[in-house]
Amino acid sequence: MAQQLIRIMRPDDANFAGNVHGGIILKMIEEAGAIISTRHCNSQDGEPCVAALARVERTDFLSPVCIGEVANVSAEITYTSRHSVEVQVNVMSENILTGAKKVTNKATLWYVPLSLKNVNKVVEVPPIQYARKEQEEEGKKRYEEQKLDRLETKQRNGDVIFPIINPEPHTVGYSQSSLIHLVGPSDCTLLGFVHGGVTMKLMDEVAGIVAARHCKTNIVTASVDAINFHEKIKKGSVITISGRMTFTSNKSMEIEVFVDADPFVDEARERYRAVSAFFTYVSLSKEGKPLPVPQLLTETEDEKRRFEEGKGRYLQTKAKRQAQLQQAALQ
Repeated sequence: MAQQLIRIMRPDDANFAGNVHGGIILKMIEEAGAIISTRHCNSQDGEPCVAALARVERTDFLSPVCIGEVANVSAEITYTSRHSVEVQVNVMSENILTGAKKVTNKATLWYVPLSLKNVNKVVEVPPIQYARKEQEEEGKKRYEEQKLDRLETKQRNGDVIFPIINPEPHTVGYSQSSLIHLVGPSDCTLLGFVHGGVTMKLMDEVAGIVAARHCKTNIVTASVDAINFHEKIKKGSVITISGRMTFTSNKSMEIEVFVDADPFVDEARERYRAVSAFFTYVSLSKEGKPLPVPQLLTETEDEKRRFEEGKGRYLQTKAKRQAQLQQAALQ
């Protein structure tokens, strides 16, 4: 079973330099994943359900998509556990004038099927058939790894961003940004909860504002670390999407983004942390070439600690990428 979405990129999808916003691509990726996983979970007799996004693994933006190009998003289910579905998604852009094609994104998403009759009930997922036994074993290993990472991320999710009065340029307080959004019907699934793609698009917008404020140039999304959806966000909630810079290398910026929800309509629940992730941006010249990034100036002990943690993630990713290149060269 496979799912494809095809759409031409319009001017309102892009920034002033003509590069399509990373959030637009993330939203399309999630739409394809939601369709294929919901179809699969309703493929056998059982309780009607809708697949809800639980997690997006690290996603690299391999190449920018430009206005006028066609984005082809293809999704395939690669593993199922009793209560979750793993979906692999590839994005390819096509220049319809020249016919040139290129892969721009590869992503892995995890979905959980929720009953239409009871949104707090997770229904069972029909199993898929594997071509080889090893595929099932590898999928189970990925499932256990993401489950553990989700738990660790949720445990450290207590930070709050406070406004800074008269911050100095290139400090954390100077570029930190927030966006407030009222969740309406068009943002939601059949169950009345926000689409994961809508949330990711808003998170990318805030991360982009933080990056642009810091370096004052054209910026594009380079990658997104795992996005964990800790809790559902209900229609009528007011969500606050907050972002702050945590680390800079010579040519990249790491921005921490989290989403807090205030479900004040029809519910007396207190504000809670719903989603969190780290975005990486790069600065580009008018010719699309990478530019040096101003060094982030850390002032408090917490900022220095977050900078060192970000540096560790940066070095780990760099080492993993180099290992993959070496392995590819040997094949």
